[in-house]
Amino acid sequence: MDFIKTPKVDNVKLLERYNARKSTLGTLYLTTTHLIFVDAQGKKETWVLHMHMSTIDRLPLTTGGSPLQIRCKDFRCVTFVIPRDRDCQDITESLQQLSQPSNIESLYAFDFSLNDDIQKSFGWHLYDTDTEYLRMGVPSTHWALTNMNKSYEICDTYPRNLYVPASATTPILVGSSKFRSRGRLPVLSYLNRSNQAAICRCSQPLAGFSARCVEDEQMLHAILKANPKSKYMYVVDTRPKINAMANKAAGKGFENENYYSDIKFYFCGIENIHVMRNSLQKLIDLCEMRNPSMSAFLTGLESCGWLKHIKSVLDTAVFIAKAVRDGTSVLVHCSDGWDRTAQTCSLSGLILDPYYRTVQGFQALIEKEWLSFGHKFTDRCGLLGTVDSKEVSPVFTQFIESVWQLMQQFPCAFQFNDRFLITIHDHVYSCQFGTFVGNCEKDRLDLRLSERTYSLWGYITKHMSEFLNPFYKKSYEHQEPVIMPNTSPQCVKFWAGMYNRYENGIHPRENIVDILSSASDHCASLEDHVQLLEKVTYSAQKNLKD
Repeated sequence: MDFIKTPKVDNVKLLERYNARKSTLGTLYLTTTHLIFVDAQGKKETWVLHMHMSTIDRLPLTTGGSPLQIRCKDFRCVTFVIPRDRDCQDITESLQQLSQPSNIESLYAFDFSLNDDIQKSFGWHLYDTDTEYLRMGVPSTHWALTNMNKSYEICDTYPRNLYVPASATTPILVGSSKFRSRGRLPVLSYLNRSNQAAICRCSQPLAGFSARCVEDEQMLHAILKANPKSKYMYVVDTRPKINAMANKAAGKGFENENYYSDIKFYFCGIENIHVMRNSLQKLIDLCEMRNPSMSAFLTGLESCGWLKHIKSVLDTAVFIAKAVRDGTSVLVHCSDGWDRTAQTCSLSGLILDPYYRTVQGFQALIEKEWLSFGHKFTDRCGLLGTVDSKEVSPVFTQFIESVWQLMQQFPCAFQFNDRFLITIHDHVYSCQFGTFVGNCEKDRLDLRLSERTYSLWGYITKHMSEFLNPFYKKSYEHQEPVIMPNTSPQCVKFWAGMYNRYENGIHPRENIVDILSSASDHCASLEDHVQLLEKVTYSAQKNLKD
């Protein structure tokens, strides 16, 4: 409340997004969590969560007042015209402080309370690392659990439980860890039970121009030998080769092929976080054009490069999935192994394993590849005012969209719908739930999030009917367990449902999946009612006989 100088302003105009001449008159309220606009008739409310706010800009003064434009991380853009410039300045300063807390424990999750009958503890233990690896057939003859990171002493951004080749000794693990950026040594991410091909992940080696590590070479050889049916394995560097070469000057870089026998190296060309951040900003600017022509929109879509980047991520995931399907193990890394590595490992798992295409399995996939292995959600999502703006990047947004692209090609293969993806995406930024707070597993344990905040997975479980795909066929996983998408440019679509979902118009578009879901729910209600009537009729007839 200390940040709120002006809690209420009357006679504020909410401008129509694509027509600045149209506006709605009402009252603007500023609370500790939301900015709320209520129209003069009290019939319509517009709520904007502080944590969703990305940029807060005061536009040049007009004759009608002082415009305040707010762009959000969920791709909403709202503009208010406030009568007095002083009020606009006060609200701007308040929002800048409320939307960018300086302390992680000031995030909304620590104060948020659900109205639903859900305990805070519900949802936090739906995923268990050991259970997930046991599902994949690990531990086994070739793979074992190591407790060397139980106190995060080897790598503080990795999970405590790590699965490594059974033949890798302690000196090999320690030596490999020291040779990898931030100690992120090669560990098991996914194992294909049918052919024993594995996906492993790590960070770049500290190779420089000539450095060598015998233990790291032995570690990769142990991964190769853990798949007895294959004579070689791939090391997939998700970066453009020129970027990886530039890192050599800083003492990092990539593996020297002369030192790693029976290994094939493959560069994929996914750009870095800075390129992705700029690309998304260009896409947002394009979506906010008021009256774009078809040619201007298509040209802008091409020049922003967003779909090209999505295609690069999908191409890499397909390459990894094909290799594993064909029986070859793959080691994946980028620079630090928590951005592009997380994207491609999780997507390749989604392509290979039908379990990850269910609601429960997808949650497990995110827990394993993103949360446990230390994607920096606090930094990449810019949740705190202390985060360097250069650290912010839409890495997880790209993953969510890549999943959506797969769903467009295989609509019957996924148990969940678009709303499920968008809900997860938005709550990464909302901080209503503690699930995505922190940069790694250790951060979340230190903050005691499972005791102090709600889990997004618990909320989703309680509202499961909203997120189910009416096209889903359980039999699909047996008919086509591996879904191999077509990544040709013409198959990569623009996701209007994500980036243009706040459009208003005379003819609002209703998603066909939502219509089918509503019809399915209505049919289920009617069936329940029929069963109730049958029971009542049976009871009545029995009473008459008696």
